[in-house]
Amino acid sequence: MRQRFIIGNWKMHMGAGETAAFVQKLLPKIGETTTFVGIAPPFTSIEAAVAEAEKSYLNIGAQNMSEFPKGAYTGEISSSMLKEGGISFVILGHSERRIHFHEDDQMIHRKVKWALQEELLPILCIGESQEERDQEMTEKVLTRQLGEALKDFSTQELENLVIAYEPVWAIGTGKTATPDIAQETHHLIRTFIKGQWGEAVGERIPILYGGSVKPENTAILMAEPDIDGALVGGASLEVESFANIIKFAEE
Repeated sequence: MRQRFIIGNWKMHMGAGETAAFVQKLLPKIGETTTFVGIAPPFTSIEAAVAEAEKSYLNIGAQNMSEFPKGAYTGEISSSMLKEGGISFVILGHSERRIHFHEDDQMIHRKVKWALQEELLPILCIGESQEERDQEMTEKVLTRQLGEALKDFSTQELENLVIAYEPVWAIGTGKTATPDIAQETHHLIRTFIKGQWGEAVGERIPILYGGSVKPENTAILMAEPDIDGALVGGASLEVESFANIIKFAEE
């Protein structure tokens, strides 16, 4: 059985004070769990989140990371800085990074590789736009993104990797892929991985769904055989909403 993951991507929301208050309210609601539960607050709120989550089942991660270990890269945050701050995972390749900050497949490849070398768990995001889906390019886009991001990776390197399928057309739009569409696409991703790195690797890697995940649709999505969790946006910013997503994912 693959481990389940529920990860909240807070994007540019929640200052340090808000983060501390959120975690204080959330922890009593999640208790002991076998699900990997995590939040990725803004960089400036990581320290507050780590302090409040100490000795709990809540994992703290980052929304991005530099591909460089150090240097004259104004505004960047290195892996060592993030590790010193106490994070355990990092979201890479999110569509908003690709679209707004022009991160390409080659840059994402370098970031994923560096995260693995630094023993940080990369959450690799892939996804197609509405236009690409309408033109029946979903498979082409996803296999290109996967193939480039994981190019020349060994099966050993892929032992510590999570993939998040986030259809761009469903992020922050209120649209959600039906369970059938989500399962079909997750199966496509898993089949591609098996074809490139073998059956065992394909069966082992968790694949999360991201795109307007809410408490109301969590359980039905998680019931699909190739959906192993969720990358949650707006619904992770409210304690009750996020706690219910965690609860429904475990049913």
